[in-house]
Amino acid sequence: MTEAAPTTLADLRGEIDRIDSAMHALLMERSQVIETLISIKKTQASGSAFRPGREADIMKRLALSHKGLLPLDTVESVWRIIIATFTYVQANYSVHADMSGGDAAMRDSARFHFGFTVPYIPHEDARSVIRAVAGSAGDLGIFRMDQGASAGIWWRDLIGPDAPKIIARLPFVERPNHPAGTPVYCIAKPLADAAVREIVLYAARVERWSESLRHGLAEHLAEVSASAADGSHLSLLVAASGEVDQATVRQALLPAGLSDFAEIGSHAARFSVKSAR
Repeated sequence: MTEAAPTTLADLRGEIDRIDSAMHALLMERSQVIETLISIKKTQASGSAFRPGREADIMKRLALSHKGLLPLDTVESVWRIIIATFTYVQANYSVHADMSGGDAAMRDSARFHFGFTVPYIPHEDARSVIRAVAGSAGDLGIFRMDQGASAGIWWRDLIGPDAPKIIARLPFVERPNHPAGTPVYCIAKPLADAAVREIVLYAARVERWSESLRHGLAEHLAEVSASAADGSHLSLLVAASGEVDQATVRQALLPAGLSDFAEIGSHAARFSVKSAR
C-alpha cells in the first residue's frame, strides 16, 4: 500500500525538514569521501585538486536537467560553492582578482564561483594577477576576457612551461541576467591531464594584420580574441577549436609574418541556456 502524499501544512513542513536533513547528511557523506581522497593522495603522487573539465561538465548537466520553481541561478551557485569549498579543503588556495575594471563585477564572479570560504585577493591589473598565481603554491586567478588596449600584452606572461595557464572561461553556463555574468578567464599553474581542450588558446606575434588573415583563421575554426602593438610587431591572442591541431593554426598565421607562437591554455566551449529557470 502506497503512503498518502502529505496534505497539511504541518505534513509539508515535515517533508521540508526531512529533505533538509537528508541534504545535510549527504554533504557530510561527501566530506567523508573527500577525507578518504585526501588520505589516498598523501600516499600517491601529489597533483592539483582543480578539475575544470569535470566542473564544466557538472554545470552543463545541472542546467540541462533542471526544472521547476527554483531558479537555475540558485542551483548553480550552490553547486559552485560545494565544488569550490571541497577543492579548498583538499588543498587550500586563494583567488586573485583583477580590479582594473571595477570591484563589484569581479567580486561577484569570485564569490559566485568560489564561495566565501576561499580567500579573495584583489589586484590592480591582469598582469599582477598572473604574477601572484605564478608565485603561489596553487592559487587561482581571474580577470576579464575583454581587457582593452590599456591592459597591455598580458597573454605573453602565460608563455613558458612553468608559467600559469588559462584553465577555464567563467561562467560555465551563460544566460541572460546571470548574477555573475562578466566573462572572465580563470588561470592556474599548468594542470597537465586535468585541462579541458575544447577551446585552445595561443599567443602569437606577427609582422602585420589583414582581413585575409582573419578569414584564414576562421576557415580553421580559429579567431583573434585580443591584439596589441608589440614594438614593430603585433601580438595576438588566438582562440581555436581543440579539434584543430596546433600546426594547422600556426600555418594559418604564417602569411602574416609569424615570428612567435605558443600555447597558453585551454577551456571548455561556451554553453548557453535561454532562461534562468
